[in-house]
Amino acid sequence: MTTPAATTWIAFAKHRRIAHGTPKEVAAEVKRLTDAQADAAVLIFDAESSQPVEIDLRGSLAAVLKRLPAEPPQDATRAEVQTAPEASEPSRGPGRPRLGVVAREVTLLPRHWDWLGAQPGGASVALRKLVEHAQRASAAADQRRAAIESAYRFMHAMAGDATGFEEASRALFAGDSSRLQTEVAHWPRDVREHLLALAERAMPAMSI
Repeated sequence: MTTPAATTWIAFAKHRRIAHGTPKEVAAEVKRLTDAQADAAVLIFDAESSQPVEIDLRGSLAAVLKRLPAEPPQDATRAEVQTAPEASEPSRGPGRPRLGVVAREVTLLPRHWDWLGAQPGGASVALRKLVEHAQRASAAADQRRAAIESAYRFMHAMAGDATGFEEASRALFAGDSSRLQTEVAHWPRDVREHLLALAERAMPAMSI
């Protein structure tokens, strides 16, 4: 299992990018700006998903940083999840690796349970293999969809009322990189560059 990527945020004051880095780095820069300009309109996003981020800027910088959500350790290779014994699996023997499994209800038809129960390792092992196979098979499509959704989420928040937004949206979802770049060419530079960087993940052939 790969190590989880570090969380990265990006912040804009109106259409100007003011920070891009770790949550602490971005929060510190936003705090400095809002202390100097109380009316500054700042938007913070997760740099990967473009989900909006809200932070409490009250008090000192130390207080602001202390309230930030804790980040997962960078050397973690597997999330520690509460394990539950599964009746269909034998107990863990000496040397058998501990699996971070979670017990949840799954509703299937009797013939499905019959098939799963007949597989090597039992139903749980068979289900995990089926899920892992489906994940591998759809990984590229899932990544492209996530990249498009992230780009659209950002452009809607930052340029939803900009000229050419509708045309740019259609180009994004159509995978038309040339048309997208044309439609956003007149947008503010920082917004345009970050949007195209996000879109590039869905359209690798794009040259920014």
